[in-house]
Amino acid sequence: MKGIMVMGTASDVGKSLVCTALCRLLANDGIRVAPFKSQNLSPYTELAMDGTPISRAQFIQAEAARVEPAADMNPIILQPASDGTLTGTFCGKRLEPVSGMAYRDVYYEQAIKAIGHSLESLNESFEAIVIEGAGSPVEMNLLARDIVNMRVAELADVPVILVADIDRGGVFASIIGTLELLKPTERNRVKAIIVNKFKGDPAGFQEGIEFIESYTGIPVAGVLPFKSDHGIAEEDTERPETQAPSGVDPYDAWSEHVQNHIDWTLLKEIMGVASR
Repeated sequence: MKGIMVMGTASDVGKSLVCTALCRLLANDGIRVAPFKSQNLSPYTELAMDGTPISRAQFIQAEAARVEPAADMNPIILQPASDGTLTGTFCGKRLEPVSGMAYRDVYYEQAIKAIGHSLESLNESFEAIVIEGAGSPVEMNLLARDIVNMRVAELADVPVILVADIDRGGVFASIIGTLELLKPTERNRVKAIIVNKFKGDPAGFQEGIEFIESYTGIPVAGVLPFKSDHGIAEEDTERPETQAPSGVDPYDAWSEHVQNHIDWTLLKEIMGVASR
């Protein structure tokens, strides 16, 4: 299938918002695009067309893509309870409370099948899929039961963009460390890097770009300036109380901000899509 998977060097590096921008940019280019995340751990849900709860993040990304939200865009949505158990919706059905370890052991094979089915369904209806990963793809203690990162990229057979948050510090170590811990076949899927949440003039980071590209052999597709007033709810937040100014579409404003700071032509080439 055509598309891309957006992974992060850690949680909260901006994967959801990057996916949101890519969905709107592809839609603006005449590509019928769908968002996807195999499993989301979040208390915030919205209802898909058939009434199935899905993550607010994928609901928002569907809005950005100008398509109706569908259950296949987020087949598994989990909520942690105060006692450490998990509840939520598993492939449209209510998940009874289960411990994290039991969930991974009991539901892994079912989850893989469900994820594959949802990807196939979306591929039949859309021209491209923007897939969001979860956390980091190199949580070494979780790799045997991975259903959110490289296992999904393999199922979909799509290239990967790696997003890193420079605002938290250690951006070079986070990028290089992530790549070093990937298997060679997984690392080969990573076709571009995006440095997110940059404060200051991105032109001042040129030496940083050159170092990353020379050390990893992977192009830096963009350095995104930090922007807090985008008016779009992030994955684990309520919808913003302060929306964009009247007459301004926050998805258009945010995607324009992203497009101004990335190599959009390169990313489209990586995804294998062409503007109309």
